[in-house]
Amino acid sequence: MTARLLAGLAAAALLPAVFAGLPLLHLAPNRLVTGAPIAASDALGTWFWPIAALAAGGLGLLAAGRGRMAAGLAGLACLSALALLLVGLGAGAADLTAGQPFATRARLATGAWTGVVVLACALAFAARRARLPGGGLIAAAAVLALIGGLWRVGRLDALSLVVEGRARSDALGAAIRDHLVLALGALVLAAGLTGGLALWRRGRGVVDLTVSGLQVVPAVALLGGLVAGLSALLTAAPALRSYGISALGIGPALIGVAAYLLLPLWRGLQAARRATGPDNIAAARALGFTSGQILTTLRLPLGAPALIGGLRVATVQALGLATLGALVGAGGLGTLVFDGMAQFAPDLILLGALPIIALSLAAEGALGRLEAALRRRWPR
Repeated sequence: MTARLLAGLAAAALLPAVFAGLPLLHLAPNRLVTGAPIAASDALGTWFWPIAALAAGGLGLLAAGRGRMAAGLAGLACLSALALLLVGLGAGAADLTAGQPFATRARLATGAWTGVVVLACALAFAARRARLPGGGLIAAAAVLALIGGLWRVGRLDALSLVVEGRARSDALGAAIRDHLVLALGALVLAAGLTGGLALWRRGRGVVDLTVSGLQVVPAVALLGGLVAGLSALLTAAPALRSYGISALGIGPALIGVAAYLLLPLWRGLQAARRATGPDNIAAARALGFTSGQILTTLRLPLGAPALIGGLRVATVQALGLATLGALVGAGGLGTLVFDGMAQFAPDLILLGALPIIALSLAAEGALGRLEAALRRRWPR
């Protein structure tokens, strides 16, 4: 405990020095180049020391303080430091780009991302230590509300990422919608296939081998094979085009993503089946339970945590793999990511990648909490 306390206090004391040594912004003549690094003192100006003091104070309280009051004060200090950091970054970017050509960009650098991540994580840790119900969710909501509020009032408008986002706001909204449609559609398709395969009792070994083998195939190769296969099918049967079947678009992307989701869903289903042992089934039958009663009062309650666990893994995997749908014309956030890579535009890549990360973390958090609640409700 003493070693952990000393390490926390040392980190709090060294934070301003480390923070000052990292560039916070890059000033570039256009969106395609990295630009010159801007130190924290130049980027933040008079904002630097209040931010450093609040951040060090919050981390110090987390390390040395005890009890809910100390955790609450630490969380408040970290949230205040984060708010001032974002405001200071926006103001610094506005000062740096004032009077410059229209294409000039002020891009977030290593120090800015490090500061935001450290303060957000410290806020979440403080919320949990304060024993707030759903502390992690409260911290995430506070950070999102802070960023959204500053975005709305225009305090972040000079940052390159925000400039890119405002220029592509319509495309971003459509990309998020298409991404969710593809991910959820593949999840539903994979869940239906998994349920159907579970009825084939004699072929479980074949199913295990097949769904495991699919994971070995590279995703790009699988998508390419699906496009080639559908092209051959449409050449042999052109009438299928009238039903909306195409070699490109959401069709091959949906099948390809669903194929990779079979393994976590299948393993979750098998774990759920094993959760109810033969002795439990025999005891229930001895008590006169019908098959329907065994399913609803025994199998489902005991197997629900394993099912949700498999669903959690598959959902996060679907949100990530849906990015590759852009390679076959299915749209989604992958379109922004690959456009940014083709143009060597880092902010465009981030514009597509950050929503994917946020959606994945939200799905992981929500389904993880549901799985934990079910395990508490029906312990094995």
